[in-house]
Amino acid sequence: MDAPEQTVSNILEQDKLKWVFVGGKGGVGKTTCSSVIGILLASVRQSVLIISTDPAHNLSDAFQQRFTKTPTLVNGFTNLFAMEVDPKVENDDITSNDGINSYISELTDSIPGVDEAMSFAEMLKLVQTMNYSVIVFDTAPTGHTLRLLQFPSTLEKGLEKVMALRSRFGGLLSQATRLFGLGDEFNEDAMVDRLETMRGIIEKVNNQFKDPDLTTFVCVCIPEFLSLYETERLVQELAKFEIDCHNIIINQVIFDEEVVQSKLLKARMSMQKKYINQFYMLYDDFHITKLPLLQEEVCGVEALKQFSKNFIKPYQPSLTRGTVEELELRVSLLRSQLKEAESELQTKKKGK
Repeated sequence: MDAPEQTVSNILEQDKLKWVFVGGKGGVGKTTCSSVIGILLASVRQSVLIISTDPAHNLSDAFQQRFTKTPTLVNGFTNLFAMEVDPKVENDDITSNDGINSYISELTDSIPGVDEAMSFAEMLKLVQTMNYSVIVFDTAPTGHTLRLLQFPSTLEKGLEKVMALRSRFGGLLSQATRLFGLGDEFNEDAMVDRLETMRGIIEKVNNQFKDPDLTTFVCVCIPEFLSLYETERLVQELAKFEIDCHNIIINQVIFDEEVVQSKLLKARMSMQKKYINQFYMLYDDFHITKLPLLQEEVCGVEALKQFSKNFIKPYQPSLTRGTVEELELRVSLLRSQLKEAESELQTKKKGK
């Protein structure tokens, strides 16, 4: 069997795809990768929305444009939009201080994870009313992403807790609300209806998440032990949740051809090779895309477009060992080192 292509072209070719999650350990380049995937999808799909669910938003930095919780057209595009969602802020917006919403707010504070679940449900409800052909999620680090996938069961626990309170106290809550003049709309039926609605939205989307034709997850990592370990954990959890995952992006790779004289880079490259080989052994049926370690950050639309070439065609180092260009670079570096040594020697002689 032929090895899968080492690009993300399979995602671009999947024309029914609705949800693309980009996740992994913190600091591995998830935002850059989700931004580039969004740009590539915009070239083949009618409309694309990139949503950052990471509380430490970086989408605005990546595109060098201010984004908020409202979808905003990305500069230079006609069909690419971006928004940044803060779960806590969204939840504060949802749970205002009147009637049932105020009580729901109190309830969510007492059940770990329900506030995020309800916030995410509201966001999904909003997104579903928008007409985007594909949505890319720039997720928070792994732990937060896994909680996001557990939201249906979290809401189920919330409902169970409300029902338990309901059966335990009977009509006591309704009597209390009437006693304090809060009105009939503020009762346990309203709470259950609200949570049931939220659960309905989450379950509908969750069924879409489990459909490999509609949803895929892209794992971003770097060639180091902790990142390899976390990627394996993430892949195992995704399999448990029945979510398709066939793409791994290995970022910040040092290519042999570009290591000239630096002992530090050579040692780093040797370490990376060991972990890259392990990635290929563990995920031999995955599309593994290797991205180079760059001298500068990838910021702004033009830089992202330029970097996107490495996602659809395997990266080729600019230098090849044994070429005239490589020899000229080596000679140039040796001359530079010689000048530095001569200058240092002259300084020492003057010091004497």
